[in-house]
Amino acid sequence: MADSAQAQKLVYLVTGGCGFLGEHVVRMLLQREPRLGELRVFDRHLGPWLEELKTGPVRVTAIQGDVTEAHEVAAAVAGAHVVIHTAGLVDVFGRASPETIHEVNVQGTRNVIEACVQTGTRFLVYTSSMEVVGPNTKGHPFYRGNEDTLYEAVHRHPYPCRGLSSACLCHQVHGGLPLVTCALRPTGIYGEGHQIMRDFYRQGLRLGGWLFRAIPASVEHGRVYVGNVAWMHVLAARELERRAALMGGQVYFCYDGSPYKSYEDFNMEFLGPCGLQLVGARPLLPYWLLVFLAALNALLQWLLRPLVLYAPLLNPYTLAVANTTFTVSTNKAQRHFGYEPLFSWEDSRTRTILWVQAAGSSAQ
Repeated sequence: MADSAQAQKLVYLVTGGCGFLGEHVVRMLLQREPRLGELRVFDRHLGPWLEELKTGPVRVTAIQGDVTEAHEVAAAVAGAHVVIHTAGLVDVFGRASPETIHEVNVQGTRNVIEACVQTGTRFLVYTSSMEVVGPNTKGHPFYRGNEDTLYEAVHRHPYPCRGLSSACLCHQVHGGLPLVTCALRPTGIYGEGHQIMRDFYRQGLRLGGWLFRAIPASVEHGRVYVGNVAWMHVLAARELERRAALMGGQVYFCYDGSPYKSYEDFNMEFLGPCGLQLVGARPLLPYWLLVFLAALNALLQWLLRPLVLYAPLLNPYTLAVANTTFTVSTNKAQRHFGYEPLFSWEDSRTRTILWVQAAGSSAQ
């Protein structure tokens, strides 16, 4: 930050600070940001783990609030030097309505931006999503692409559509308002606290330790460890003022040294050591049948929504994503603000395996 800011301890606000990524960002800030004086954690549901953080040298302020409520956001933002906006509704299974996704991801982001402008907060790091780019519904591969690679973003699912809208809000700020922003766009995040990984593990346990291949092994996806995503947020927030002319309005893919594999083969890097087995060198069901089952699930979800929540793992969107190669190859974050992964693949894998094993023990 500037010299005037360095003379004082800085106030950071993390929205969605008790979510999967938000918790890792909070802990990373406490470990890796020496200028931190106060850390505000804003979330609808405050985790009990926050209490253990209040005994350290940094003042940790837990704020229960909702990003869809503009006055609550403004009160939390007031006096903050930097906002890291991780709050958002990640829903690829249709558990939430399109209206709810729009209210949280688009209106919530608008509220954060307006609060920053109104209260004089100058720096905002926004957590975007790879789904804003793709894979698209046409199944076009994105192979070792970077932030400037041309790709037709065609979406029908509410989650990526709303993510694109909220990303546009942040980009419109640069140059038009006294607020410097950048957006970080992770590939699929994994690591401790990853709910979908836990769901797959428990599904495998229910099936007697077996998972069945549905996706060709040749389909590759980029994945990134949550600790490295958190570190990139902390580093971007630290450098945003000093490099405002370079970083302002920019988008950065989040990446690390995790190997490119299909979703199923990548998940087995963690689920295999926990006792699960993936059956089949090739998909056990033909693709046309998967398309039919995904469409049937979508129809059942629509028919049952007034009565009961039906949100299966397989739907047309998740099938399209899983079957489309989407990998990145970029050093833009390294060139612009010196990002290097903090955790190696071996360390990331070990940490995730230990967490899955612990989650499995608690589920049994």
